[in-house]
Amino acid sequence: MLLGLLLLLHASIPNRTGNLGSLVETFLPWCGLFVLLLAGALLRRTATAVIALLLPGVAWLNLFGGLLTDKSHPGGDLTGASHNGGADNPDPVGTARALARSGADVLALEELAAEARRTYEEELAQAYPHHTVQGTVGLWSRFPLSDTRPVDVAMDAGPLGDAKPAEVKMAYNRGMRTTVTTDHGPLAVYVAHLGSVRVNPGAGLSSGRRDAGAQSLGQAVAAEKNERVVLLGDLNGTLDDRAYAGITSRMESAQEAAGTGFGFSWPASFPVVRIDQMLVRGVKPESAWVLPATGSDHRPVAARISW
Repeated sequence: MLLGLLLLLHASIPNRTGNLGSLVETFLPWCGLFVLLLAGALLRRTATAVIALLLPGVAWLNLFGGLLTDKSHPGGDLTGASHNGGADNPDPVGTARALARSGADVLALEELAAEARRTYEEELAQAYPHHTVQGTVGLWSRFPLSDTRPVDVAMDAGPLGDAKPAEVKMAYNRGMRTTVTTDHGPLAVYVAHLGSVRVNPGAGLSSGRRDAGAQSLGQAVAAEKNERVVLLGDLNGTLDDRAYAGITSRMESAQEAAGTGFGFSWPASFPVVRIDQMLVRGVKPESAWVLPATGSDHRPVAARISW
């Protein structure tokens, strides 16, 4: 019964102490394992056991049951992909070549280490004649790019951050926006790498910088004039987390709309959460999937959309 109430009322768990609500929401899908374990109660063959199991079972299916079916459709006009290449990636050449073979029309890269940037530019040049890098994030495209600019994802806060010169901030900038000129018209594409989170037994979920970045990114998307928008990136959290309400209230997850399963992307060796995302507005997701692991600690994610 407590598990069922947790699933039904997770949005009511306060964040005042250790961001407990966000922490629970990050791993909420895994409550399904506890539902399966509790299925042993059926061996008692009592009405009480059945009723007690129905509450968490129905609550979990209501939240996540739709992700278990294949919602993909054939076709589509453009394929987008996103990958946190990993600052410690030992094989950026292999990663770049794998991404070039992915079939993506637009490819977002996050955590672009300065020493690996030239490698990606050289290896992706043939497949993607157009690209832009804004700090540690970039976009490679088969189509022309224009109106490119950095987007503030709140990596600097307060008067100290405001006082830093633009060229200093650009070195570690984590957000950008550009217009992709496709055969079907202009598409606004955002690439973002939000701040990291930490889980500490004593302090709970430390996510202040990430939450501020999510709020800032949500405001940028809300102000976007183009009716067709795609957001690609490592958001360092799952979309069940209330911290992303400003984004999810305006955009749709391609994985949830047109994928199969949860699409977990991190850690690459045994993914347990989806923190790498592709969200859309004004276009229709047709299919979504997770690409094979590269040398990074994240797995790439991709989706195909239509106009």
